[in-house]
Amino acid sequence: MDLRIFVEPQNGSTYDEQLACAQTAERLGFDAFFRSDHLLSMADTHGAGPTESWLTLGAIARETRRIRLGTMVSSATFRHPSMLAITVAQADAMSGGRVELGLGTGWFEAEHAAYGIPFPPKRFGLFEEQLEVITGLWSTPIGERFSYSGEHYELTDSPALPKPVQSPVPVIVGGGGARRTPELAARFASEYNIGFVDEGRITEQFGRVRAAAEAIGRDPESIVLSVALPTAVGDGWEARARRLGADPETFREQNIGGTAQEAIDKIGRLGELGASRIYLQTVIPSDLEAVEILGAEVLPHV
Repeated sequence: MDLRIFVEPQNGSTYDEQLACAQTAERLGFDAFFRSDHLLSMADTHGAGPTESWLTLGAIARETRRIRLGTMVSSATFRHPSMLAITVAQADAMSGGRVELGLGTGWFEAEHAAYGIPFPPKRFGLFEEQLEVITGLWSTPIGERFSYSGEHYELTDSPALPKPVQSPVPVIVGGGGARRTPELAARFASEYNIGFVDEGRITEQFGRVRAAAEAIGRDPESIVLSVALPTAVGDGWEARARRLGADPETFREQNIGGTAQEAIDKIGRLGELGASRIYLQTVIPSDLEAVEILGAEVLPHV
């Protein structure tokens, strides 16, 4: 089971705090450090404000050596896919081949309004075209050209450069859509992720992704199945749950909370459902104690 640390810097975390969290996660042996890609906090928090995801990850890449880095997930509304392909390829080179691109439709309308970013009511087609453009640019052989004509994007004779170090860069598709999301995961993703839902929904979605892969002749085992859940474990877990605005007992029932053994048991159940990777959402990057507890009391046992 891969365990990854997942934080929400839009709640008010600086680059230095995120770097410290990533370096702590690397030292403790976690598989990856992932961050959200948001511009506005969903909670009543005040702090440093948002940091740009890929600029931050590129910088962290130069200050780490092993840990993988990525977004959970970048919004298709934020960046033109050509520029995102270039940005991620450069971050991959800066990391020596350690980045992963999580991409989704985008859902938080308020952050778009706050920063003047268009938020079309129908975004799934845009999301699909982003996946087509990004993977198309990366897979075009050096010396050849890439063209694309869609409803949302048009590229003509692109040299499709630069290339990432990894071939391909792992792409993560997530979400709870019953049909189109599993189909896109089967077509484009190395990993499918679902988060913030109960175990019944996780089971349903994993089954849909496997079925979608089989429908296009892809081996379902070639898709990593993962889960992202808020996490508060060990001494002080109740206070951390309250910091997230949650009732501790409800938090423990719905997420990964309570004693270290309860967290280990929950992770085991998720593994039985088919998950081979868990994103432990600690929310606040500056809470290094939470990462230390997970590294000492949970990671060695899963």
